[in-house]
Amino acid sequence: MSRLARRITESSPKNYGMFAKALACGGDRDLIHLELGQPVHDTPTHIKEAVVAALRAGHVHYSDLRGNAELRTALADKLRTQNNIPTTPEQILITNGLTQASFAALFATINPGDEVILLEPFYPQHIGKIELAGGVVVRAPLDRAAGYALNPTLIEPHITPRTRAIIVVNPCNPTGRVYSHAELSALSMLAIRHDLLVISDEVYEHIIFDDAQHISIASLPGMAGRTITLSAFTKAYAMDGWRLGYACAPADLIAGMMTVTANEVTHVNTFIQYGGLAAVTGDEGPLRSMLAEDRRRRDRVVAVLNQCPGVTCALPQGAIYAFPDISGTGQTAQALADALLEREGVVVEAGSFYGAAGEGHLRICFGAESAERLEVALTRMQHFFNTLQP
Repeated sequence: MSRLARRITESSPKNYGMFAKALACGGDRDLIHLELGQPVHDTPTHIKEAVVAALRAGHVHYSDLRGNAELRTALADKLRTQNNIPTTPEQILITNGLTQASFAALFATINPGDEVILLEPFYPQHIGKIELAGGVVVRAPLDRAAGYALNPTLIEPHITPRTRAIIVVNPCNPTGRVYSHAELSALSMLAIRHDLLVISDEVYEHIIFDDAQHISIASLPGMAGRTITLSAFTKAYAMDGWRLGYACAPADLIAGMMTVTANEVTHVNTFIQYGGLAAVTGDEGPLRSMLAEDRRRRDRVVAVLNQCPGVTCALPQGAIYAFPDISGTGQTAQALADALLEREGVVVEAGSFYGAAGEGHLRICFGAESAERLEVALTRMQHFFNTLQP
């Protein structure tokens, strides 16, 4: 008899995709990792210095279970002024990255048997959390031919009396879509009509290109009371190793989420929260510089991909991923990702890793390696596609 709980044995096994395959290659090969969504930038200096100052000032003891009050106040101000979400510091919960925020959101709101809709292509990490909470994952494929636009007519048929929530990632990982006001308004009307929660993952909210505009769905009429907005300092501020995020939700949902987090970790590391405060209230120059570099990388990667036989790639509107269409090669996404790893030592993710709707695409992170290494990867990819046998 297994000593493991059914919540473990009956949940989907964790799939690390191409990262696991790259690890299996051993340390002898010169691999270029474009499969991981981690920023290559260093954390801005003023953020680091704020943490050093906090340590020297003795901020090394237990903190508020909800998170540092000054940080929550700054985030509430930011959410009201930048995201147009009506909120207060009491509606903010500081978490160990967005990962813990989504874990707490699902454990606080999902009963065994409740269905949660993921929009496909989806962010795979949400699957395990839904299942561990006892929920059922329901996949709603978006239309590849329409550029994976947020189309409620493709979502509504998947809603049943057991549906509890919809998870939306905006800007979207993996597609790079930034959803328009019209798309989000239509989704909000769907949520209101069926009395659903919306869990909105907005970790890429600051990484927006060209004329795209990030809109928080909680800012739309009727949505503040039914939306849990999740974000983090991970991507825009290059703070992935800091594990610092937050959730914004109605006060009763935040109280429920605190029941989860207080039992899980008590509260987030005290002194790193001063780094988050410096990020929210400090100089935005480093953020703008990192975004400009991300834009240059995006433009370069997309330009090269569009020169490769059998490949077409639209400019992503946000996030740090290109999502090229490789259907013109006549091969599956996984076969191409495996071949790129084997023949060229370039690690990218198959679009099918994000659900069947992602088939025919690769996901390539243009923000994970140095500029020099990225150029080497592009040269290798060009060689790969130019010599690919039909």
